Amino acid sequence: MTPSIDPTVAPSGPGCVDCDAAGGWWVHLRRCAACGHVGCCDSSPAQHATAHFRATGHPVVQSYEPGEDWFWDYAQSTGLRGPELAPPHHRPLEQAVPGPAGRVPADWQDHVH
Repeated sequence: MTPSIDPTVAPSGPGCVDCDAAGGWWVHLRRCAACGHVGCCDSSPAQHATAHFRATGHPVVQSYEPGEDWFWDYAQSTGLRGPELAPPHHRPLEQAVPGPAGRVPADWQDHVH
């Protein structure tokens, strides 16, 4: 097993930890395969998953969206296969996309990358 992936670590929560702390919102979620940090994708205004990689050096994320199990390696700019990570495997199904409900501006499409 690569040290970039720890299948025993649970995700940090149901949404982007950094957006939640700042009152922000996200488009889609990514889960760090090393430490479980849940961050927002690069389409999201704050791009916290990529920022987490840059701050920590943890290169591998997995989609944290229902029905998606792909991994991405930021350091190699490539997709890869990985093991099943500790549950839960995606954001709550009732969580809005973009989300979370109540924090997404009406003109959200003007803010995505």
